[in-house]
Amino acid sequence: MSKKRDHEDKTKELFREATRDARPLRQDRVAPYRQRRRPIPEQSLRDQREVMDRLLSDPYVSPESETGEELVFARPGVQHNVMRKFRRGQFAIEAELDLHRLTAAEAREQLAAFLRTAGAQGRRCVRIIHGKGLGSAGGLPVLKTKVNHWLQQWDEVLAFCSAQPKDGGTGAVYVLLKRK
Repeated sequence: MSKKRDHEDKTKELFREATRDARPLRQDRVAPYRQRRRPIPEQSLRDQREVMDRLLSDPYVSPESETGEELVFARPGVQHNVMRKFRRGQFAIEAELDLHRLTAAEAREQLAAFLRTAGAQGRRCVRIIHGKGLGSAGGLPVLKTKVNHWLQQWDEVLAFCSAQPKDGGTGAVYVLLKRK
């Protein structure tokens, strides 16, 4: 052990001897100020999206309402010219979701996932095919009324309207999404 200690003492002595004339450097530079990015509360945002998905409620719809009526909805601030072109089908459809033969619960889940994905991908105009209800009990559209209600609750939806006859007519809707 004493050999090891002698070696350490000699090493320290050599270091002191080598650095005897050394002087601290003067630093006149200041590190640039960089404003830190604000943290993104990713978990909170995921929780909020999950809550919003679950809040898509199903309203009571009387059997007499909604047979073959056209759907139209626009948030305040959507320009009339934009809505006119939108209703005429003059926007390019960038994605499509078909909800035929799904239960209301399945349709709600798929709609929420589809809208989230379309928004994340920067899609602007999408089509959702809900059907006319010809195959449902009583021949009344079940998904049409629910999709109408769900889309109005979704904040990223600026507007929606029934599609042109060539794109499904009253059995489908064009949806205009917010830009990211």
